[in-house]
Amino acid sequence: MTVDRRSVLRSASRLAALSAAGGLVAACGGPSAGRGADGPSVAARPQPAHLTGSPSPTPAPSPTPSPSPSATPFALPPLAPDTPQEVVTGPHSRPQLALTFHGQGDPAIATALLETAEQRGARLTVLAVGSWLDEQPQIAQRILSGGHELGNHTQNHLDICAMPADQAREEIAQCAQRLQRLTGSIGRWFRPSAAQYATRTVKEQAQQVGYAHVLSFDVDPRDYADPGPETVARRVLQTAAAGSVVALHMGHPGTVTALPAILDGLAEQGLHAVTASELCA
Repeated sequence: MTVDRRSVLRSASRLAALSAAGGLVAACGGPSAGRGADGPSVAARPQPAHLTGSPSPTPAPSPTPSPSPSATPFALPPLAPDTPQEVVTGPHSRPQLALTFHGQGDPAIATALLETAEQRGARLTVLAVGSWLDEQPQIAQRILSGGHELGNHTQNHLDICAMPADQAREEIAQCAQRLQRLTGSIGRWFRPSAAQYATRTVKEQAQQVGYAHVLSFDVDPRDYADPGPETVARRVLQTAAAGSVVALHMGHPGTVTALPAILDGLAEQGLHAVTASELCA
């Protein structure tokens, strides 16, 4: 897809003005405050029985489209046999890293970010919040049709590591239900909400829902605090290396503005952004 970069950046600037006026949704805090920051497409897998046994989720406010073949044009690569249950970084032997995004916020910002990545041949991993998919069901297919990867970031983005096991499982399962309805798959990756790392209980509940792997990260530029595009780009480029998993957020115009500089700077270092599954293949 060909997108005029200047129009994307003009759109991001307008969105930044809206954000300053309080018109956009803010994202959660990061690990520096004791809490974590907040593709090819998803290949269909058998639906775990636990998903249909959970209490009925709150009905989606928007009509939910049926899974479309266009939503899953690519197959997920198999993961390397030594991929750990909780992935913090990928292999350091290849010139690749993963840019992962908390999926929430204004869909115009998300679309601008996806277009900016696609201009440069970068593939992202979006860990979607289920309530966001309820409000913006079309965004799931938009993410996958761009060659990106889609995963689970819980239904309501609460502090999942502080929940009892059954509540944690329900948070994971409800988001998985949305992903299954919208794409035909629950996705490969689960990322805990409001935490960088998953507790043993959360890992166990994720496995029960059908997620063999939890996706953490090793680079957090704290873009959720809106420090400015230049600061976000500098933090990523000074810290990221081959194998890194970078945690970013879709709901922030400054992140859209920073992304071209991030991708160009990574390219100068010989690094390319791939999906989390490609990184761990």
